[in-house]
Amino acid sequence: MSAPGPARDRDRPLRVAVLITRLDGGAGILALRGAMALDPRCYRLTIITGQVSGRLLAEARAAGLTIAVEPALRTPIDPVCDIVALRRLTIRLRQGRFDVVHTHTAKAGALGRLAARRAAVPRIVHTYHGFPFHEFQPAARRAAYIAIERRLGRITDVALCVGTGVAVEAVRRGLVSPERIRTIGVAVESFGQPGAEHAGLTAAPAAEKAAANDPAAGEWTAADLPANKLTARERARRDLGLPAGATVIGAVGRLTYQKAPEDFVEVIRRLSRPGVVGVWVGGGELAGQVSQLAAADPAVRVMLPGDRADVPRLLPAFDVFVLPSRYEGLPTAIVEAMMCGVPVVATAVNAVADVVVPGETGLLVPPRRPDLMARAVGYLLNSPAAAARMAVRAQAQLGERYGIAALRAALTAAYRADLHVGSDTTLNHPFS
Repeated sequence: MSAPGPARDRDRPLRVAVLITRLDGGAGILALRGAMALDPRCYRLTIITGQVSGRLLAEARAAGLTIAVEPALRTPIDPVCDIVALRRLTIRLRQGRFDVVHTHTAKAGALGRLAARRAAVPRIVHTYHGFPFHEFQPAARRAAYIAIERRLGRITDVALCVGTGVAVEAVRRGLVSPERIRTIGVAVESFGQPGAEHAGLTAAPAAEKAAANDPAAGEWTAADLPANKLTARERARRDLGLPAGATVIGAVGRLTYQKAPEDFVEVIRRLSRPGVVGVWVGGGELAGQVSQLAAADPAVRVMLPGDRADVPRLLPAFDVFVLPSRYEGLPTAIVEAMMCGVPVVATAVNAVADVVVPGETGLLVPPRRPDLMARAVGYLLNSPAAAARMAVRAQAQLGERYGIAALRAALTAAYRADLHVGSDTTLNHPFS
């Protein structure tokens, strides 16, 4: 648990430092949306990051948030840079007299929690978007990461786990005491409502039929769709430069080892269907490699439009959304695709099953099995009624759990010292 700090004047805003290694991707979006959701009259937030995307930086500044870049805070393990980062973060947190330090992602989670402990910050919160350990690592490295997380868990007041699967894994591995673990969802904008400017398929027509046990619920056609469905689809395809009649298999995420974009290319190749185009929205260090991989086979057509700020507007262009990740937390992009009414095929990892219920709200396949993913995608393309039923059920089950209000409530509870849980002053803190 964190060390007790000086008493806080309750008439002033709570000072919160949000630490994240890279302010980009799904973790960056969730961290930023959480910071923006809080009332500035009650919370004064500073985001400390090692790297920030231009898009999220602009959003943060427009919201009046303070952004501080610490160049030594880097993703790869580098003992020299890590020691420098720990020292600088400790000084920054001590000088800022923060009431709460909230860390995101593995590197910032480790260095940030250690620095907060050394700076005697009263409350330490960490968000597990996923884990630094996974089945594709050597066993010794995986065991070392788990041991480190367990020790860090002893100085963590609250662990926010993005998705039930992540929370269950944290409990099962003993990373944090069970009473300090909370489950949260990703926070997405409510852009799937009828009449919204960039709405996709709305759940209303088919969901109402299904609720009434109407046997025709699986046979609904484009006539059941609101007019803006087709206009959103056409607009999205025009923005991406896609032909109107193409069969589009889409993905959103950083082009990194975690996301397995090479399996995405293999899925497109294995589909062997005329007119199929794969579209992966997002940048990353593997962009060049993926482009070369796709270009090596003339029969494979894959587009890489790069990082885009208008992802919700582009999602209606997809006939099927896929995510072939090796490991995940709960990807924001999957929830956004569901809100747009796009059927989903994803890998059965971590918290993905929170929203992708096999055969009900989408299809799941094992990671590193592009053959099975291609088969699942082919099934949805060949069975439009089944795909539509899954998409409608997926959209209907999201409810308010993944909205900004739910995230605001979770953060407020986590930051409030009067909700301090599991306090044990007899713990032997290994990092003190």
